[in-house]
Amino acid sequence: DKKPEGWDDIPAEIPDPEASKPDDWDEDLDGEWEAPQIPNPEYKGAWKAKQIPNPAYKGEWVHPLVDNPDYHPNANLYAYDSFKYVGIDIWQVKSGTIFDNILITDSEEKADKWLAEWEVQKEGEKKAHDKHKEEERKKAEAEKASEASEEAEEETDTENDKD
Repeated sequence: DKKPEGWDDIPAEIPDPEASKPDDWDEDLDGEWEAPQIPNPEYKGAWKAKQIPNPAYKGEWVHPLVDNPDYHPNANLYAYDSFKYVGIDIWQVKSGTIFDNILITDSEEKADKWLAEWEVQKEGEKKAHDKHKEEERKKAEAEKASEASEEAEEETDTENDKD
């Protein structure tokens, strides 16, 4: 199957033969007039070679699964006597997040006991955090009030100077 001679020379669009240049067209202002493009009735699309069926085609290739004679399952592959380090990769948007008290265990009893102790600790930390935030808020309000009173004094002094 060969591409016909001159197939690529046929454009997809051609200038509209019925279009005419408008009477008020000004070459100096509007530039050179070009007729609008219309689909070319002689254009038959991009050329593609004909496909013939392959009688030997068996479908998409599938990788055969072959047993590995050297493979032996190991139930203790991830079992360790102890962990010395823990690596955690965290992406966060809000800064100030603290991660501590990381527990790795396979004992539900140990985890429940630790959780109970941690709940008590968490409440103490929350109270201290709330107290700190309240002190910061009061300090900011006092500074704002101080600035406002200074501005009021300056305005009074300026008015007295005008008199």
